[in-house]
Amino acid sequence: METQQIAVTRTPWWAKIVIGVVGIGLLFFLLGRADLLPGIPNPFEEKTTDRSGPVLLKSIQDMNRFEGASGNFEVVVDLDKDAKFLPDFVRGKRTLYVGAGSVDAYVDFGSIGDNAVTVSDDRKTATIRLPHAALERTSLDTKHSYVVSQSRGFFDRVGDFFGSDPGNTQQLDELAAQKIQDAAKQTELGSRAETNTRSMLQQMLTSLGYTKVTVTFGPPQTATPTPSGSSHAASPSAKAS
Repeated sequence: METQQIAVTRTPWWAKIVIGVVGIGLLFFLLGRADLLPGIPNPFEEKTTDRSGPVLLKSIQDMNRFEGASGNFEVVVDLDKDAKFLPDFVRGKRTLYVGAGSVDAYVDFGSIGDNAVTVSDDRKTATIRLPHAALERTSLDTKHSYVVSQSRGFFDRVGDFFGSDPGNTQQLDELAAQKIQDAAKQTELGSRAETNTRSMLQQMLTSLGYTKVTVTFGPPQTATPTPSGSSHAASPSAKAS
């Protein structure tokens, strides 16, 4: 009668240590997550350390302008990219994106000429001519700009996986900023900035003792040539609004 021998394989000592450490760590993790270890710090608690460098001042610029008005805008960008001969589920991407941003209107005081300000001899009347208000570039509010929905085809998903800008965020931001900038040009931001600038200057000069302050906007008008032989003087330039 043959005797059957059964080989028994023992677990190495180092494996037992590894299993024990993993088991103890898992036990601490579960007890820590369930808050069953009062007074004992959770060894798996996540800690965030900010190792950012100091902020460097690159440059300082003097602002010779008055911000007279600011407009807040919101636009829904519907960006659709598709292939001409392929269905959308194979190649295509459509994104609905809400872009929020602001545009400031300002009057540039640094570009006015020497003859832009005229003061009477008794220093009671002042006339100021300023350039028309201009619009600053759109400042996009990334905190309140977001993707509402996005549908992608198979090849677009693969390309986004390996791409550096999977959501086309840069293109969407640029498109939203341009649409907001174009919309701002159609509003009354410029005229509102000029009105507020005029009011600011009139109040400031009135407090300095001037009784009449006239503020106009636009390039200075060129004098019309007087016909030869004419004895009358040229009429003063009309005010530009």
